[in-house]
Amino acid sequence: MRIPDVAPGAKILAFGHYQPTNIVTNDDLAKTMDTNDEWIQSRVGIKERRVAPANESEIDMAVQAGGKALAGSGLGAGDIDLVIVASCTLESQIPNAAARVATRLGIEAPGAFDVNAACAGFCYALGTASAAVRSGQATNVLVVGTEKLSQWIDWTDRATAVIFADGAGAAVVTASDTPGIGPVVWGSAGDKYDAIIIKDRDSFLHQEGQTVFRWATTALHPVAKEACERAGVDPADLAAFVPHQANLRIIEAIARKLGADNAIIARDIVLAGNTSAASIPLALSRMIERGEVQSGQLALLLGFGAGLTYAGQVVEIP
Repeated sequence: MRIPDVAPGAKILAFGHYQPTNIVTNDDLAKTMDTNDEWIQSRVGIKERRVAPANESEIDMAVQAGGKALAGSGLGAGDIDLVIVASCTLESQIPNAAARVATRLGIEAPGAFDVNAACAGFCYALGTASAAVRSGQATNVLVVGTEKLSQWIDWTDRATAVIFADGAGAAVVTASDTPGIGPVVWGSAGDKYDAIIIKDRDSFLHQEGQTVFRWATTALHPVAKEACERAGVDPADLAAFVPHQANLRIIEAIARKLGADNAIIARDIVLAGNTSAASIPLALSRMIERGEVQSGQLALLLGFGAGLTYAGQVVEIP
């Protein structure tokens, strides 16, 4: 028996993202429910969000984002041997999304599975991809976060309709002589499972906003600091902090407690809304595209959400 080769590290080669073209502003929402732009911005920090049409699925969006990441990586479809899709909003549970995304991208016979850790899903999937590469179980991995939250939202409920949105983000992971993806720090608080929940296929997403806010603003900055410690990185050396885009007040509260004074804080939620597992790769891909961060710099990723689940790691920007 031959033990597979073990890589000393894993790194991200490229990111990609996709958003539906349909923009829904706060003023648009104010036409159908008791809300207004000032109320929404003061509570969650969102000005607008993207909503996919009925004929555009999570798979469609994942293919767009994944194709962009693959093109940017310099690899071909034939080089990918594992596809991981993070999502909590798939309308169809069988077959999984990963196999369908792979086929649409021309990736033949890869390992393919989905991860449902809700808004922490991308970080869970990225940690799993890194481990697969470093253990020799995969050579190149496509990781995608994709969500169509709009199909699970009651659009007359301002507690959720003003927050959630649709989109996808992706990354390509490969072996590296030096670590480009730090150790993942992950965990859960299952006693709070019903703080964010879709009870069954006939229900809408329900969120206990105050419960989630208190948990996120008190429990998560130690996770962020531990991810830095395990990667051997001082928060002051981070170029970017990219937390899940849940709520602008939550993002800013965690950032203050982290002490990453020199980092650009991702605030993609303002124009993209909360896209769950898609939010971190979507936000970082857009930051890279705008030139706000540079190749070789360090970013801290921190996902958290339904479950309740959380995960984070430091990555080197491709």
